[in-house]
Amino acid sequence: MHRIIITLFIVAFVCWGCSKNTGTAESSPAASQASGSASPVLPPTVGASSPSISGQLHYKVPEGWVVEKPTSDMRFAQYKLPKAGGDSEDGLLIVYYFGLGQGGPAQANIDRWIGQMQQPDGSSSKEKAKTESLTVHGLPVNTVDVLGNYSGGMSPDSAPAEKKAIYRLRAAVIETPGGNFYVKLTGPEKTVAHWDQAYTDYIKSFEFK
Repeated sequence: MHRIIITLFIVAFVCWGCSKNTGTAESSPAASQASGSASPVLPPTVGASSPSISGQLHYKVPEGWVVEKPTSDMRFAQYKLPKAGGDSEDGLLIVYYFGLGQGGPAQANIDRWIGQMQQPDGSSSKEKAKTESLTVHGLPVNTVDVLGNYSGGMSPDSAPAEKKAIYRLRAAVIETPGGNFYVKLTGPEKTVAHWDQAYTDYIKSFEFK
């Protein structure tokens, strides 16, 4: 009788231990954006949570970028791009997402970004800006690339410590079935140049499927 009781106790203990180590693991958006990740990353209103939208957003974060916690609700993702040798500041890349149908058209945002860059000689930044329209995995993408004295716009944490510093701004509006994503990279000219290929690869990794 004692042996039966002891046996039942051992079996119960083992089963209790197994139940403590089973379950489902949930990853946070920050975790799924780890460097090199190609996992789908979705704002609350995009993808499976929206019955009228079929698909999910996927993209790959380049190696070397530092994933940071977004500092406002408007920021879907935020990365620090370590400074290149000789530069005193890191680059900052922010991905904005405002919701389906929100955030304004691509050209209006590109014009606003260009307006945040002032030329030291007083000439027109719009005339010096390089713009391009392309399609990435079926998604319309509009980009801008411009040098100048950067004011920081609505993101004071991206403004240079030295107002006269020459910064480079590379930005893109990526149109998806779940809404537009606004990608904005700013930083010292040399640092942004160092991450040129990584930035291009990042933009071209976006897909909605």
